[in-house]
Amino acid sequence: MSTHSVEDIKADSARLRGSLLESLADPVTGALRESDQTLIKYHGSYQQDDRDVREERRQALLEPAYAFMIRTRTPGGVVTPAQWLQLDAIATRYAERGLRITTRQAFQLHGVIKTELKATMQAINAALIDTLAACGDVNRNIAVAADPQPSAAHAAVQVQAAALSARLLPSTRAYYEIWLDEERVASSGGEEEPIYGDRYLPRKFKIGFAVPPVNDVDVFAQDLGFIAILGEDGALLGYDVSVGGGMGASHGDPETYPRLGSLIGFIGPDQVTAVAEAVVTTQRDHGNREVRKRARLKYTIDDRGLDWFRAEVERRAGFSLPPARPFVFSHTGDRFGWSEGGGGRLQLGLRLPAGRIVDGRLDGRGEPVRHLGGLRAIATLLQAEGDGAEFRMTPNQNLVLANVPAALRARVDVLCAEHGLDGWRSATPLRRNALACVALPTCGLAMAEAERYLPELLDRVQALLDRHGIGDAPIHLRVSGCPNGCSRPYLGEIALVGRAPGRYNLMLGADHRGQRLNALYRDNIDEAAILAALDPLFAGYARDRHEGEGFGDYLLRSGAVSVPERDIRRGIPLANLSEDASA
Repeated sequence: MSTHSVEDIKADSARLRGSLLESLADPVTGALRESDQTLIKYHGSYQQDDRDVREERRQALLEPAYAFMIRTRTPGGVVTPAQWLQLDAIATRYAERGLRITTRQAFQLHGVIKTELKATMQAINAALIDTLAACGDVNRNIAVAADPQPSAAHAAVQVQAAALSARLLPSTRAYYEIWLDEERVASSGGEEEPIYGDRYLPRKFKIGFAVPPVNDVDVFAQDLGFIAILGEDGALLGYDVSVGGGMGASHGDPETYPRLGSLIGFIGPDQVTAVAEAVVTTQRDHGNREVRKRARLKYTIDDRGLDWFRAEVERRAGFSLPPARPFVFSHTGDRFGWSEGGGGRLQLGLRLPAGRIVDGRLDGRGEPVRHLGGLRAIATLLQAEGDGAEFRMTPNQNLVLANVPAALRARVDVLCAEHGLDGWRSATPLRRNALACVALPTCGLAMAEAERYLPELLDRVQALLDRHGIGDAPIHLRVSGCPNGCSRPYLGEIALVGRAPGRYNLMLGADHRGQRLNALYRDNIDEAAILAALDPLFAGYARDRHEGEGFGDYLLRSGAVSVPERDIRRGIPLANLSEDASA
């Protein structure tokens, strides 16, 4: 990192321009200048290198194998078949390892080299998609419930989320000047940023919209969550507002921790923008800019108090927030297979392990994967005959084909079978629900494997479940290569958080509704110790579970794990939830 702090880099960046143009034009290195490595995040990209060959290249006196990850801004993860085909072509030409769906319903492209970075950005823009504010200390891609139910409410929520995403974009024209060759004007470098100011936010900021009874967005993991409250007729009445969620932590540092969001009240649909701006600007003005690891909103709330924060949001929004209304979440998972989508249309939920969409990769059982080509064929069909069909990425790294004409169902089924996209039919609940971050070889923060290890881990855990006769138990397992928590591991009934190559913290005891954090069960152990720890717990669960009882709930009831008092005090006020939701 540069000798200048991140706060200095932002303030001195001429509204996110820095020396990016000079860095991109430098033919001597595949890297950017140090300060520009910070600034390019706001444009939707991270500089990375292939850690698998890092030592080999060092010994050969070569610089690391630098390349760039690019992330799209796609609110709610919705793209048209035409856009899917364009992104497929971009990934095929410029990237490595195909497309990847993130837990924030965005695409990631990996392995783009510096000399092709601008061309890739321009191609993404030509697909009417951009990457602005997909990374950096700004509001990130807004997550939205991905399974469109046959009601007008879900459509209204998606429209509202997309509008809020546009409202919270930075005002700078730097993105358009650097990547799209827009001409600079007199105000370039000094644009007014009424929401973000000249130093933007202290850290990243995440927003999610949930539509009960499904909590697929893990709304309490968001800095700002909107929980749709529907009337008896299914109409959208408004939202309960949750603040202060966040997954990131640092090993061995009690000053950092995951936190569940806290409910602060109910608002009408017309108050969403005002409340969002009030929350964002409160964090802008009061977030910790001195200690970056404590700069997220959750720490601002815990340091100043939830009552203070609510009052400040009400003051800035210009109205008070009445109490939150009752709601019930049933689970956080996705729905697979065909279902009614309303209006004579259908939708199909597809499982994509760890969100990776490629051809030719071998999974943990040695079977060929042809998902990229299969979805290309489906997109081609839907573009020609789908008439309004959509691709919806889910926060669980899966995919929903929405608004599909019923007449196309049989043809889509054939394409899925031909390309191995019907794996959801035979996948166990453990495999369907599993999440993993990218981790090695590209993520610079990764301490251990995640995505590449997931198939092997699932095989071993599934074998244990089968041995105890509970192979169909809907257990949520998540793997993260480091404690920053991109796969939301602290909300997994079973989670592995990387400590070192081949070693993880074993976290247990979250619930399947996304309303309780898990707890550390074993520290810094290898796979053999992980399986040895799980084996007797699975045995007890098979023997003593109540009907319909989740694994995490059983662990808590049996006393195998306990939720730290801090998590209860700093998490969701249980009195604000319905009896069923807080069970």
